Amino acid sequence: MGLTYAPIPGWQQTIIVVSGTELEEPLRTLQASFEKQYPSIKLKLEFQGSQDIINRYLDNKNDFKPTVLIPANGEILSELNERWRTQNRDDPFYEAPRPIAKTMLVAIAWPDRGKTLFPDGQFRWERVEQAMQASSWGAIGGPPSWGSFDFLTTDPTRSNSGQLTLTLWAQSKVNGNLNTSDLSSPTIQDLFSLIKRSVYQPPRSTDVLLQEFIARGSNDADVAMTYESDALYRWQQAKANQGKPYQIYYLNPTIETTATAAIVRREVSDGKAQAARKFLDFLVQPAQQQVLVQYGFRPINAAVDLPTVPNSPWSQKIPGATAQPTGTILPPPERQIAREVIRQWERAK
Repeated sequence: MGLTYAPIPGWQQTIIVVSGTELEEPLRTLQASFEKQYPSIKLKLEFQGSQDIINRYLDNKNDFKPTVLIPANGEILSELNERWRTQNRDDPFYEAPRPIAKTMLVAIAWPDRGKTLFPDGQFRWERVEQAMQASSWGAIGGPPSWGSFDFLTTDPTRSNSGQLTLTLWAQSKVNGNLNTSDLSSPTIQDLFSLIKRSVYQPPRSTDVLLQEFIARGSNDADVAMTYESDALYRWQQAKANQGKPYQIYYLNPTIETTATAAIVRREVSDGKAQAARKFLDFLVQPAQQQVLVQYGFRPINAAVDLPTVPNSPWSQKIPGATAQPTGTILPPPERQIAREVIRQWERAK
């Protein structure tokens, strides 16, 4: 009986999970229930921007040895795989990466700012660009007392949401699908330069961005690009801190991004890999998928019905939130597009 319910001394495995910051709150919530169910496995959770996750892993710049990587976008793991194989002959992962949860890119704005910028209730990139060019609310129909127009997005060299923002914005400037040659055109270079001049010290990750947006309020932050999951989860915090919730705007088109987990091989034993598999199996079971829904994520497990999950944020009348957006939902851009987005951002003045 003792062997069944208690770990044998010396048998405990510690697995280190490195995740994008958008999953920090739900993973910390799920940690206790996982360790209770598997007392011989201890989780250590680390959080970084999604691009940072693979860059730091490939460059071996962490002061810990990761077991599992969970960036916000599975395509980022494809980039890791490609870059790893140019330097090594083996596979970086024990097995194919596994999807964990889904979300999509959205915009948020304080209600009065949103009504002025998007009077028809529809998010439009050209209106944000006009506001950046004008730089002040008084020049675009808002009260001069609102001061400067302040836009927030994450650093695309470190964060997936920043890459998605620039990709969609660039795509809105071209006819048809975006390709790498479009990104080197004067039109896109001018756009990226405008954004770079307008966004002061872009945050390293999406959840950090949203917390800054809430803390700064409408005097210093007007519109931001974030994940639907973060926007749904933190709207109560905005209501408490600023006395009002922000408005969510669904983009058309938007990009769906899937948090995807990979068990890495470097300095990870077979025993640790097996422990990591139990953790990933745990995350996609219905009970845990419901927890992820409560934090604003869309489930991977088809057995979980989004509208019927208890305490679902979609049932809380959050301004603008909808379980069924009507716009086009695109897959993440191919990595050559994302890499060119990063390159052009770094070149922008």
